[in-house]
Amino acid sequence: MPLINRQLRLKTRPEGLVQRDNFDLVETPVPELKDGEVLIQTLYISMDPTNRVWMRDIPQYLPPVAIGEVMRALGLGRVVKSRSSHYAEGDLVQGITGWQDYLVLNESAKGYVRLPADPGIPLPTLLGAAGMSGVTAYYGMTDIAPVQPGETLVVSAAAGSVGSIAGQIGKIHGARVVGIAGGADKCRYLIDELGFDAAVDYKAADFKQQLKAATPDGVHVNFENVGGEVMKAVLARMNIGGRVALCGLIAGYNSGEKPSDDFSPFIMKRLRMQGFLVLDYTKTKEAVHAITGWIREGKLKTEETMAEGLENAPVVLNRLFDGSHRGKLVLHVSD
Repeated sequence: MPLINRQLRLKTRPEGLVQRDNFDLVETPVPELKDGEVLIQTLYISMDPTNRVWMRDIPQYLPPVAIGEVMRALGLGRVVKSRSSHYAEGDLVQGITGWQDYLVLNESAKGYVRLPADPGIPLPTLLGAAGMSGVTAYYGMTDIAPVQPGETLVVSAAAGSVGSIAGQIGKIHGARVVGIAGGADKCRYLIDELGFDAAVDYKAADFKQQLKAATPDGVHVNFENVGGEVMKAVLARMNIGGRVALCGLIAGYNSGEKPSDDFSPFIMKRLRMQGFLVLDYTKTKEAVHAITGWIREGKLKTEETMAEGLENAPVVLNRLFDGSHRGKLVLHVSD
């Protein structure tokens, strides 16, 4: 009996939150492999805000997912069949797997990383702290807007996959770290478990007052993941010569809200902002080596929120926007 591949293909472009009926769940036989190809079974799928951006028909850093295409997503899989000298059965492979059970990969395909069958850390962590999320945080904090000992760093979406790592890297580098998150539980998590110096609840009526109290010496560096009103409030607290690492603008990914066009803080405070993508960096081994070292030394804590079932991917993705997860959101597809 041939293997059957379930695929979630984009049917309609979502408006607001993603719905199951924005996708067709299609079952197709897995094709026979040709020379130089491998068959990868998807184990885990990385749920990322950029998935929502890829669904929109707007100019972006990669082409939008076309109607009828398998939904693009990063994932982690294992080689179950191989006709390639570059991959052996049992190898782990990280890269764009898409929302599907199986992927036929040519050995010459770019952007895929072969990992040992036993990497020595939990597999979901390879998609979080030791994957794209951690690498993004690492270069944001070491290359885009390095923070100095004694400076104040503010991180938005600080309980998420990127923000939680960025804040901890700031602490490792000697900064005073203030996290912005939604709800008292997440704020306690930042302080009690991740070691942040202060946390501010953006959902609270006195959010701006909390932020002011948490940053008595102003803000030297802002690691920005949210945009919108949260970013405006942080910019108002920036010191002269402050730096902003612009990683994401998640506030507008569902609503279509655009960033504020008030650039006066950049003039008045001589701020520097730089947007960046993890795709800009090819030295991922450097970042992963540093991060895994900090994990083993107990300097950096990781957390994954696990969800189950490929067919649930559209609904699970919405958890990135409703605040019902901590750390990295990962979808478990198969063992």
